[in-house]
Amino acid sequence: MSGMGLRMDMSPRQDQRMILAPRMIQSMEILQLPIADLQAKIEKELQENPFLEQKEKHGESDEAPPDFNPDAPLKHDTTGDLEFSRLDEMNRDWDNHFNEEHRVSRGAMDEEGDRKLDAMANMANRPQSLQDRLAEQLGELELDEDQRRLAKHICSYVDRTGYLGSREKASEEDDKDTFRTVTLAEIASTYDIVVTEEDIEETLTDVVQKLEPPGVAARDLKECLLLQINSDTPYRDALRILVRDHLEDIANNRIPVIQKATKFDIPTIQEAIEALHHLDPKPGLKFAEVETRYVMPDVIVERTDDDDFNIRLTDEWVPKIRISKRTVDLIKNKDLDDKVREELRKKLQSADWLVKAVEQRRNTLLKVTRAIIEHQRPFLDIGLEHIQPLKMQQIADQVKVHVTTVSRAVDDKWVQTPRGVFPLKRFFGGGKENKQTGEDVAYEVMKQKLLELVSNENKSAPLSDEELVTKLNDSGYPVARRTVTKYRKMLKIPSSRQRKDWSLGS
Repeated sequence: MSGMGLRMDMSPRQDQRMILAPRMIQSMEILQLPIADLQAKIEKELQENPFLEQKEKHGESDEAPPDFNPDAPLKHDTTGDLEFSRLDEMNRDWDNHFNEEHRVSRGAMDEEGDRKLDAMANMANRPQSLQDRLAEQLGELELDEDQRRLAKHICSYVDRTGYLGSREKASEEDDKDTFRTVTLAEIASTYDIVVTEEDIEETLTDVVQKLEPPGVAARDLKECLLLQINSDTPYRDALRILVRDHLEDIANNRIPVIQKATKFDIPTIQEAIEALHHLDPKPGLKFAEVETRYVMPDVIVERTDDDDFNIRLTDEWVPKIRISKRTVDLIKNKDLDDKVREELRKKLQSADWLVKAVEQRRNTLLKVTRAIIEHQRPFLDIGLEHIQPLKMQQIADQVKVHVTTVSRAVDDKWVQTPRGVFPLKRFFGGGKENKQTGEDVAYEVMKQKLLELVSNENKSAPLSDEELVTKLNDSGYPVARRTVTKYRKMLKIPSSRQRKDWSLGS
């Protein structure tokens, strides 16, 4: 190993790095916030930063106090001595003590407390969970105590979808979860007294699987569906056979295979499959708490009387903020501690940055949206099939900002148009040249054409991906087979075999 050694030396090196100032970072963060998050951010800052105040009237000026420079060291004068005479005694907890007017009276606090209690009293009760429902039913059954305790133990292994097992995320990056069936031996081994697998099986089938919702505590999809078939289920005998032996054939629309194996005629098979669609593959989810998410548009585009479009932001309910002149005057106090003064200076600077960042967000979002609408007028005038190819760099060049600014401006933002509510990102996308017209066609338009072809196809002989490629190319849309397959999956269009209606013949 001779000739090798470890060297350490020091030498100057030049490189280029972009160091973002805190003000720039804050501006980018504010720009990226959707309207609901911006509202929450401003309300939080109004509570925490004494240099911010809300404009109560629309006509009030936004101008900062004369000679105001938030970046400069704070000078003091003799004003505000009375207000700050007890500042040190407050143990530097000055945030809520700048002005006696900001203190809330005991009566007001009591009134606020009453309002909160009223609100709590009128809140909807927590929805009944699956475990709540199972426990409730076990309490109503005539069981001996040993049976009831064992049944509760088995129910504790029922996951949120209603199956006997557990679900875990495969990874942080993957939204899909993986299901692991729990064995009877595992359930028996965790019980506090000795029981056999036979005991578990008996209580599972005789008690737990007879609870509602039908199909609960199944160990796999087949068992879950079979548990839901009862005397009132249409075509129950045929359906039991199809669920037991032909679930994969049903998923792949292999009707002739099912017909050959079961000797059922095609109408019977299709009626049984229709009955299958009324069964619940995840019966427990109806008890899961589902959070309803409402889309709140950041921008509204409205058609005017002269057939133009008006663009406005939906920020009417967002608090209008400005720098509080009163608080700035109060901090000009000659007796103020230097450390407190420095903390106040930072708060004042942060308040000023926020006011300017919010206004900059407003202007940027308006300019970017106007530029997008100019490019996408055919979509607004005619429909989604006329959306134009558009890249963020085009908008950046038009608005004269960096492309990352455009990306942040449209991120998680929604626009309400006469044709519906869309994410702003929906209007960006590449395209290809239409060989017949010589014009660029957006990928979104190709997807719409694909939907149209599938919608109008002969269902007894659905178009294969190769045939779809041919028809798209004949219409002037240059796409490859893999692209059609990708679009079909994105649009949740089944394969040609799965789309075939066997009742119509070959």
